[in-house]
Amino acid sequence: MSGGRHYLPLTDAERREMLAAIDASSVEQLFDELPPAIRLKKDGLKLPPPLSEMEVLSHLGSLAAKNRHLREYPCYLGAGVYDHFIPSVVQHITGRSEFYTAYTPYQAEISQGVLQSIFEYQTMICRLTGMEASNASLYDGATALAEAAVASCGATRRDRVLVSRAVNPYYRQVLQSYMEARNFGVEEIPLAEGKTDHAKLETMLNQNTAALLLQQPNIFGLLEDMDGVAEVVHRYGALLVISADPISLALCRAPAEYGADIVTGEGQNLGNPPSFGGPLLGFFAARKKLLRRIPGRIAGETKDREGRRGFVLTLQTREQHIRRERATSNICSNQALNALAAAVYLAALGPAGLREVAGHCLQKSVYARKNITAIKGFEQAFTGVHFKEFAVKLPGSAKDLNRYLLEHKIIGGFDLEPHYPELGPAMLFCVTETKTREQLDGLVEALEGWL
Repeated sequence: MSGGRHYLPLTDAERREMLAAIDASSVEQLFDELPPAIRLKKDGLKLPPPLSEMEVLSHLGSLAAKNRHLREYPCYLGAGVYDHFIPSVVQHITGRSEFYTAYTPYQAEISQGVLQSIFEYQTMICRLTGMEASNASLYDGATALAEAAVASCGATRRDRVLVSRAVNPYYRQVLQSYMEARNFGVEEIPLAEGKTDHAKLETMLNQNTAALLLQQPNIFGLLEDMDGVAEVVHRYGALLVISADPISLALCRAPAEYGADIVTGEGQNLGNPPSFGGPLLGFFAARKKLLRRIPGRIAGETKDREGRRGFVLTLQTREQHIRRERATSNICSNQALNALAAAVYLAALGPAGLREVAGHCLQKSVYARKNITAIKGFEQAFTGVHFKEFAVKLPGSAKDLNRYLLEHKIIGGFDLEPHYPELGPAMLFCVTETKTREQLDGLVEALEGWL
């Protein structure tokens, strides 16, 4: 501003010319509508004296050192965002200048490299899930599941979905927001021993059900029994929608094998760091018959007039393009950079590497669960097969426990009690391939110390 330091490269003459164009006498006049009490006074910032570049970097380093990171504190918090090892090749590729924009190209066909990376990502998601088509990604796993519900209502021309209480509670909140805005109904299926109550499910299905939404593994880390579910759902003309952990699919059956119609999930754990909870990556794949119901962008493979392989954005009559009133979704952007990281991660590991990661998650979580539940007062909440997360009933408050663990340089688990009060004090522990035996034994020792 004219009375202080100049942060904008404007001369006084240019500033006066702009003010005259909008019939304002001063820059301060632009803020007359703001109450004086909330306006910053001239000396309100109380800035320190200027520093050299070297001094600034040193100061910023000291500020950053106040934070703690996951290589310093082992983390057992999951429930949707996970700490997995990321090979260095991922950051090397995503940091290249031709890739590090998050946007799908608007002049698509001249950006063959970006389109090919999206196409390869879509192909890998299809191979993991067994589906026939995938989009170029969505915001996160929660919105992907909600978009699947909306797509199901459109495909079946029905206005009601069923969702299990064993689905991540945050996903269910986003689903509720999506569905209420469209006057669609959501009904929750109760739990039976930490899984979806199949007996209740069959009584709740009817001719107005558009879809059944399940999570695999579910919020408690348990593998749901999917045998026969699709047959029951399809008998009523509804669709089966699965929210899956993509790494678990290296060991578990692909959702297509048990009859899923749409598969969504959180792809953050494919080469993307937790990063304080974002940005995340929602994947969305479906059977070919639902291709035109898939939200967001789809990169397709084609040939040019000389027969050379090429890539295009296909089915573009959606979102911010033409015929917006008939768009399948309000989604108008995607997570291309995060999707690229997922594609590089999957390509670097390959099928064998991904199975190895999944196997370590399973084995280490079994070791942790066995030793934690051997402590007096710590009880396994549910029996059943789990993947990398498991629920434990606690002898005291999860908040108190997490506070204690943090004091001992450990990031604890997810507090289940606010979302599932019937469990009482309970915590969801997540164990990935990054944890060592020493770290797991240290967690058990800390839990014993808390008692």
